[in-house]
Amino acid sequence: MQLKWTDVQDIAIELAETYPEQNPLQVRFTDLHDWICQLEEFDDDPQRSNEQILEAIQQAWIDEID
Repeated sequence: MQLKWTDVQDIAIELAETYPEQNPLQVRFTDLHDWICQLEEFDDDPQRSNEQILEAIQQAWIDEID
C-alpha cells in the first residue's frame, strides 16, 4: 500500500507503530514531516504537505494512541 498525504489515518497508524514511545504533542511539525516522508509505505511529493495536513495527522496519531 502506498501512502499519500490524504491517507491521514493510515499515516497516523504507521507513526504510532514506528514511534511507540513518542508523544505526538511533543513532535515539531518539521520532524513530523520528515518522519512521514521516511515511512517505508509513504509515496507522495514531500512538497504537497501543509500545516493543515500535518495537524490532521498529528490529531489522528493522538487519537490512535488513546
